[in-house]
Amino acid sequence: MGSGLMSLTVLSAGAQQLTPDQHNALLHAEQGTVVKLPGLLSSGAHIPRLNYEKIILPGPQFIISDDPEYIRVPEGIALQEMVTPGRVRLYLYNVNGVQEPRMSRKITVVIKNTGKRNLHLSMLQHASQPPGKDYLTIGKKGLADFFASVPDPEIRTISPGDAVPLDPRLESQSVEYDELVHGIYEFVVDQPAQISVIQTSPQTSGPQALAVIKEVLPPHNKSGAGRGLYGVSNYQVNVQQTYDTKDGPAQLIVADGSRDPWIVGRDMTTGQQMKDVGNYGVVYHINIPWKSTDHKALALVTWNPGCGAMTASMIVSKGKFPEGIVQLPGDGMAVGDFSHAGLLVQLFLPDTAGEEQTIHMTYSPPGASCLPTPLVFIPVDLK
Repeated sequence: MGSGLMSLTVLSAGAQQLTPDQHNALLHAEQGTVVKLPGLLSSGAHIPRLNYEKIILPGPQFIISDDPEYIRVPEGIALQEMVTPGRVRLYLYNVNGVQEPRMSRKITVVIKNTGKRNLHLSMLQHASQPPGKDYLTIGKKGLADFFASVPDPEIRTISPGDAVPLDPRLESQSVEYDELVHGIYEFVVDQPAQISVIQTSPQTSGPQALAVIKEVLPPHNKSGAGRGLYGVSNYQVNVQQTYDTKDGPAQLIVADGSRDPWIVGRDMTTGQQMKDVGNYGVVYHINIPWKSTDHKALALVTWNPGCGAMTASMIVSKGKFPEGIVQLPGDGMAVGDFSHAGLLVQLFLPDTAGEEQTIHMTYSPPGASCLPTPLVFIPVDLK
């Protein structure tokens, strides 16, 4: 998954002020486009952090499959976990890593009813991308499609002891060497179930492979975000003080592993404690109260101060652009190095009466991107 996780040192106030050209660029940029902000966005930017409280929200049992990230055997189980009746979220991020001889594979998810009654499976949200080597774009589109997805009206029934593919689309795909399979699923089951992520031949069904492959591959613990079952999947983040544009630029940083620790779970196969390094697959519901006593607008940009490699998708409240899902960079735009440039998420306009407003965002750490990806708030002159 993403690499280059870093501890971002944030110094005291005193960020460089925007030039007239930078003001103009932020005012006229299209949503999702790149805005170059040299001096303000750099690895040593003096941008104060916004303080926040983080609340664990009720959420689904959460499984992530990203260790081993690269499945280097032709036939193998990369993850196997048991879930209890209720809501489940699965984040699948695995790559065909069979180098010699290189061969087409299938990476699929199988759900087995381990209960004593028929299991009813209801898919609430899901998104899977065609396999590919453009990991950044796959991660961005995967999040955007997941946010946009709606419940599937079909309720599937699985008899006791039976196993079926969770996603028929994965069953039909061939995965070449170094291609990523990316999927996010949120569903409900009413019986205990076993979830397995399997690499096998394209001609073998997932349930057939599950019946003959008995050994689960060990985790590498050195690559990928992690694997296992986690009890935390959703957070609410509330900025504790009203941000005022007169105070200059500020930033909000989550999923950095320090101020916002990574969630901890357990790998059923080994029994060892695991971390989701990056909190990939965790959903943050963010609220930021703000006002503009100096009548400035507020540009929201995101960037990557580490390795520069990033894409993202998030839901953001209304500003100059409508409320909704934003892909960063915008759909069809080239992915580049954003270590010294920002991607415009939204431009919020000041209240004409000077009243306080609240920005609402739904954010999840973007797959394949280096983290953290700070959310930077920049006051902008409207003149």
